[in-house]
Amino acid sequence: MRGAIRVVAWCLAIALVVLPVVGVLRGWFAADRWPVTKLTVQAEFHHVKAEQIRDVVRPRLGRGFFALDLDAVQKAVAALPWVESVEASKRWPDTLLLRIYERQPFARWNDKQLISRQGQVFDVPPSELDTSLPSLHGPDDRLAEVVSFYADTRKAFGGTHLQITGVALTERGSWSLATADGAQIVLGDREQAARRLRRFLDVYPQVVAGHATGFAYADLRYTNGFAVRWPPATGAANETGAPRT
Repeated sequence: MRGAIRVVAWCLAIALVVLPVVGVLRGWFAADRWPVTKLTVQAEFHHVKAEQIRDVVRPRLGRGFFALDLDAVQKAVAALPWVESVEASKRWPDTLLLRIYERQPFARWNDKQLISRQGQVFDVPPSELDTSLPSLHGPDDRLAEVVSFYADTRKAFGGTHLQITGVALTERGSWSLATADGAQIVLGDREQAARRLRRFLDVYPQVVAGHATGFAYADLRYTNGFAVRWPPATGAANETGAPRT
């Protein structure tokens, strides 16, 4: 019995080696044999356009089923701006199947690129830079730090009516925030930023009491307090703050 199993196993092994050779000799795998002429795409598109997919895939259709290079197809489609990843497969006898996952934008980066929810920076045409997304600014090599700081500050402001819509980090390491109302909050260096922000938020309800509109600018870089500037329409004083040195 074992001898018979061994013989069958060897026959299968030989067949796996011989069949491709026979196929090549008979033209089974020729570039024009059983051409791929159909494209099926599985995806939920918001930004990727069907014509973009067709334009990069069409030059590769018409080749033989066995000659079609799936790796080349995947790379071509993955190079499109809004494509996060792509899976390519063939369905006998004439169909190319693509499963495409679109990038989900998280924020703008330096007003020139977008950041996906996976943390990848990618380029899009200027017309597709969604201005409703948070605006993050900083050196490219500190992207992760800026994203993390943005998440931390959003949590810190969770108990207020203020919505943080932007974070900026200068080359010198100074942090500032932007709110949905257009206000700017300057925090300074990262080591002191968290403490300064807590100090500001602890007294924020008292600071805004009696003001019909929100503040325009807050500078938290003082040792013992901060300064707040209000829009001109709120009164002549326009600036309040805690004791500072």
